[in-house]
Amino acid sequence: MLVIYIDADACPVKDEVYRVAARYGLKVVVVANAHQRVPTSPLVELVVRPGFGAADDWIAGVAGPGDITITADVPLAARVVATGGVALDAKGRLFDAASVGEALAVRDLLEDLRQSGTATGGPAPMTPRDRSRFLSKLDETINAVRRSQG
Repeated sequence: MLVIYIDADACPVKDEVYRVAARYGLKVVVVANAHQRVPTSPLVELVVRPGFGAADDWIAGVAGPGDITITADVPLAARVVATGGVALDAKGRLFDAASVGEALAVRDLLEDLRQSGTATGGPAPMTPRDRSRFLSKLDETINAVRRSQG
């Protein structure tokens, strides 16, 4: 059964994921470093893994083929894709086998530039258009995964 994992500590689209998952009757696992409020539903589970990287490690260890992970963490997305899953960031960018390598390369390049003292800026703030794109891509991804599972 398709599961949606949320790398939740800095995720701005949790409410959107809950709504879409409820519409499809999908399980959502919210993984965080500290306790968070989650909807009271048998389809929503909170997993708390304190410590640096512990939430990412837990998701990477349990997400499997056909699962969807919501994360802005490109290395986590790459780990999920390596197990046959897919990942989306909060702005609707899909990380799959075809795109995650490029995303990792860009992330590493920007990290090298930051460490050399070049100002690269941070991510742009979320806009209503970003949320709309995310919702559309999440819906599209769920349907694609369901089709591929037969």
